[in-house]
Amino acid sequence: MKRTLEEQRDEYSQRRFLAMPLAGTIAWSVVGLAGVFLSTENAAWVLFIATGCIVYLGLFISRFTGENFLDKSKEKNTFDGLFLYTVMMALLVYSIAIPFFLVDPSSLPLTVGVLTGLMWLPLSWVIQHWVGIFHAVSRTLLVVLAWYLAPEHRFTLIPLIIVLVYVVTIFIFQVRRNNQLSLGSVRSSLDNQATSP
Repeated sequence: MKRTLEEQRDEYSQRRFLAMPLAGTIAWSVVGLAGVFLSTENAAWVLFIATGCIVYLGLFISRFTGENFLDKSKEKNTFDGLFLYTVMMALLVYSIAIPFFLVDPSSLPLTVGVLTGLMWLPLSWVIQHWVGIFHAVSRTLLVVLAWYLAPEHRFTLIPLIIVLVYVVTIFIFQVRRNNQLSLGSVRSSLDNQATSP
C-alpha cells in the first residue's frame, strides 16, 4: 500500500540526522587545519576535495549512526529523493565558487561555505523544525562577517565558524531526538494505561 507524503514526512522526521552533520564537521575541520599549515592555493585544493567528499563520508558514517543511507531493505521515502536534489544543488553552486576562486582564491571559503549551507533550508521545511533555518542563516551571517573582518584568516576562521555551527546543529538534533524518544515513551505508557483493565 502506498504511503501518503505526510506519512513519509513523519517517518523521515524521526531520523537522527547525525551522519551528514558529522561528515561536514570532519571535512571543514580538515579545511581549517589545511588553512593553518598550507598556502592559500594548496588550502583551496584541500577545500575542494574535503567538501566534495562530505556526501561520501556521510554515507560511510551513516552505517554507524543507525541511519545507513545505503540500506536497500528500507522502504523508499520521497524525501530521500529531495535530499539528493539538495545535494545536487550544492554541487551546482561550484559554478559560482570556481570563477570567483580563479579571480580571488581567498573567496573560496566564503562562496562554498555559504552556498553549500543553503541546502539546510529545505530540511527545516521537511522535518518542520527550525534547526535547518538556524544552520543556514547563522552560517551565512557569520561566514560573511568573518570574510570581511578577518581577510588574512579566511581559510582558518571561516572553517572554524562552520564547524562550530555544525556542533551546535548536532547538539540541537540530539536534544530533538531525546525529546522524540521521551514523547514516544509517554505515549506508549498512556496507551498501555488506556488498554489495561
